[in-house]
Amino acid sequence: MRSEYVAIIQHLLVALVAGGLIGYERSYSGRPAGFRTHTLVCMASSLLMLLTVYQDLWFHASAPDSVRLDPTRMAQGIMTGIGFLGAGVIVKEGASVRGLTTAASIWMTAAVGILAGAGFYFPVIVATMLTLGTLSLFRWIEGRMPTQSYAHYVVRFPHDAPMPEAEFSELIAANGFSLTDLGYHMSGNGGYFEYRGVIKTKDKANLRRLSDALRKHVSVREFHISPMGD
Repeated sequence: MRSEYVAIIQHLLVALVAGGLIGYERSYSGRPAGFRTHTLVCMASSLLMLLTVYQDLWFHASAPDSVRLDPTRMAQGIMTGIGFLGAGVIVKEGASVRGLTTAASIWMTAAVGILAGAGFYFPVIVATMLTLGTLSLFRWIEGRMPTQSYAHYVVRFPHDAPMPEAEFSELIAANGFSLTDLGYHMSGNGGYFEYRGVIKTKDKANLRRLSDALRKHVSVREFHISPMGD
């Protein structure tokens, strides 16, 4: 009995360390769901799995072989419940959606906690290291990969003297962007005419180039460029 209690503490400590490591990376990256959140998720998952792994310590049936708890059903319930917590860290800011990676890391942390609770330590270690590598090393790789960057834009002109559409398209193209979506809008009481939509580029540095070009253009009254990312 005493050895089983030691094993339970061991399972929870492994979950605490694994969840803490993943959470620390999220906190270091400035994410709101970080060190404490991931640690608690991992330990809670481990604790719930201990309920089935050590059922003999708390469930005493008259015929032990007549009733068995299914650990896989417990794992399924844990992962379903974690979906609500993951959804809570996903935030839409304008045209950008943020928190998807943190939501995925919470889901992964719950899986690591389940393995720790079951005492399956080797995949706990491997999964924790791979998760840390994905969150840190892959960010470095992603920053150097040739990718398309998208941004939402709004550019305002005087209602009686808007920039011609062809000239606006040329201005966008001259600064390394291409139009993927172009819309028109007359704001408020008709004081401004707006072009709005989505643009894309292969070089994020072009955002600064386009911003400077719009700022210097005499007919532009206001503009807003918002990168679309995770």
